[in-house]
Amino acid sequence: MNQIHARLLSRHSLENLRKESMMDVVNNKSQNRYELTVDGHLAATYYKVSDDVITFIHTEVPPELAGQGIGSRLVKGALDQVRADGIKVVAECPFVKAYIEKHGEYADLLKQ
Repeated sequence: MNQIHARLLSRHSLENLRKESMMDVVNNKSQNRYELTVDGHLAATYYKVSDDVITFIHTEVPPELAGQGIGSRLVKGALDQVRADGIKVVAECPFVKAYIEKHGEYADLLKQ
């Protein structure tokens, strides 16, 4: 591999890392939502918390991000954080409910 090719690969890898780090799901507790910002657009899934239960109410993905899997990445990141926090989920939001149904590894988070 020549040096130019190596630099291009390195630059491409850095750009991917920056892009992925910009796509981290954040729990904005003051707004009761998990957020994912991509290319300056905010996707969010809104919730309410009572005791050790989080109820997902609504998920929004801007039209500019539609069809790119952003909603799924957002919900996955939110559910991973919920699991780490050791709380249960009520999925009132149809998108969150469908995501959990499609990804059975999150079914154990549902409140019975």
